[in-house]
Amino acid sequence: MTSKTAPETARPVRRSAWVPVLWIGIAVAVGWYGSVCLRVARQQWRDEARPADVLVVFGAAQWAGRPSPILRARLDHAYELYERHVAPYIIVTGGYGDDPQFSEGGVGRDYLMKRGVPEDRVIAETQSPNTSASAERVANIMAENRMHSCVAVSDPYHIFRIKGMLARYGITAYGSPRPEVRSLGQRVGSILREATSYCLWRLHLT
Repeated sequence: MTSKTAPETARPVRRSAWVPVLWIGIAVAVGWYGSVCLRVARQQWRDEARPADVLVVFGAAQWAGRPSPILRARLDHAYELYERHVAPYIIVTGGYGDDPQFSEGGVGRDYLMKRGVPEDRVIAETQSPNTSASAERVANIMAENRMHSCVAVSDPYHIFRIKGMLARYGITAYGSPRPEVRSLGQRVGSILREATSYCLWRLHLT
């Protein structure tokens, strides 16, 4: 008499413990990125110009000693704020980049002086290679001159990150974006790129 062996039951497949953790991590990251996108979008068209110690123009490209259209628009907006007596001083930031002769900060200072801003009212920051370095050097300049508040002038999508960087150094910063007209697609693209830059900056600090 032959005995029948019981059929072998399949062992349940155990899910790795890290899989749920991975999905939770992805959900948290996506949620954080989405919230940053929303904050960038909300900030970009908010003009917070009010009396402050100084106006800060964040640099953009210069072309052989002349401000590019983007930089000129930022400088013109800062000049209008200066004429409205929003602040008695202007700091213009930006290093030399690939041009050993002209810096963004120096070109911006010369442009504002040609428009009639006195030399002793314009400070050129000429060493920073990026926004993070600009914020740090602006904070140092403001501390040396006993300044505590500023109105930051840049492109609309740029303001949220600038305010966060300046706040890290204890500066009260308000945003005043330069006027511009862009398509919806360009606005969305700028928000996504800027939110990515902000998240990378925050991760670098941790």
